[in-house]
Amino acid sequence: MSNRLNSTPNDLRAFWMPFTANRQFKKAPRLFVGAKDMYYTTHDGRQVLDGTAGLWCVNAGHCRPQITEAIREQAGELDYAPAFQLGHPKAFELANRLVDIAPDGMSHVFYTNSGSESVDTALKIALAYQRVKGEGTRTRLIGRERGYHGINFGGMSVGGIVGNRKMFGTLLTGVDHIRHTHQPDKNAFTKGQPEYGADLADDLERLVNLHDASTIAAVIVEPVAGSTGVLIPPKGYLQRLREICDKYGILLIFDEVITGFGRLGTPFATQYFDVKPDIITTAKGLTNGVIPMGAVFVTSEIHDAFMTGPEHLIEFAHGYTYSGNPIASAAGIGTLNTYRDEGLLTRASELAPYWEEQLHSLRDCPNVIDIRNIGLIGAIELAPIAGEPTKRAFNAFLKAYEDGLLIRTTGDIIALSPPLIITKEQIDELFGKLRKVLLNNI
Repeated sequence: MSNRLNSTPNDLRAFWMPFTANRQFKKAPRLFVGAKDMYYTTHDGRQVLDGTAGLWCVNAGHCRPQITEAIREQAGELDYAPAFQLGHPKAFELANRLVDIAPDGMSHVFYTNSGSESVDTALKIALAYQRVKGEGTRTRLIGRERGYHGINFGGMSVGGIVGNRKMFGTLLTGVDHIRHTHQPDKNAFTKGQPEYGADLADDLERLVNLHDASTIAAVIVEPVAGSTGVLIPPKGYLQRLREICDKYGILLIFDEVITGFGRLGTPFATQYFDVKPDIITTAKGLTNGVIPMGAVFVTSEIHDAFMTGPEHLIEFAHGYTYSGNPIASAAGIGTLNTYRDEGLLTRASELAPYWEEQLHSLRDCPNVIDIRNIGLIGAIELAPIAGEPTKRAFNAFLKAYEDGLLIRTTGDIIALSPPLIITKEQIDELFGKLRKVLLNNI
């Protein structure tokens, strides 16, 4: 480790960093050079508690032995195999393992390389499915205000975060949005699911009345809206969405890129909420963030609708060079083994009450206007600085990093989602550090 310390690159100019204030960063770089379990090591030798599982993805903690060994072995055995008209064993093994923990009825997996690609894949599957079953007029896609579905054109179009949309023109045509569920006037400081807001699902009926159901292919929502600042679905909201989609023959897509793989204390959020979608998008925790990979789950009904016509023809003209990549597949298997051996897919359910208690203990801190939580996810919403939106939370991010804690901010909201291996003592450490940050007149 020591030879990596103080290893700041001598020139930072070439790398245009994603979702980053590049000029601010390059004046005072924040570099990680190592990681183990719950902690990062910075280039200047400090330990930083990971309060965000990297970017919502390192669910099993950092540098876990089964995962790193699986990657090492696979890289020396088979580095790459084409995914078009050819295959390799581990892609099939991983798909079977994924189906085993998936919600009942989710029986087929299509591989991608990221959450953004999973979303665009799911949207294309939905459109193509409507066509192959004889309902080609269903071309409209419905997203939700404040939704985040990645940064490709399809995901941006159904997404509803204004900062991600405003610079890129009209995006896809034939897209509309239902209302978001954030009602701080009624639900502030709720523990778990809010009481108010199930009726907001009825906004889908408004769009049906506007466009007609015969034009709508699918609705996509995050069960818990993560990147917009952790918006918890009101009680009954997801159930109502499912009912409306069933009523009008509309596919329901759950974007579980964040909530998949144990974040709520069940393998997937659909099991936590007991609401079954038609398609599920995943990524992040699939490989513990180690190798880029995503997967889209579909029902047999959707998959089998494509399996018609001459057998030599391609049934679905879609895919990626790295779909089911051998090393990514090995990483996925190693990750699932780690989840299984350590009970991590359900561990959040055991820690959630303690997490909730410690999170809400920050209610008395200055500028805190709301706190939200579910599973091992939390959000602290801060009052913005007048005339300088997002700056208060960004100041908190910088101060937390200095104090040895990694948090995530979006707007003036602090989002938390630690690795599922976190202990109660580390939860205490996290919120102890965060209390000091919030008391520091940010």
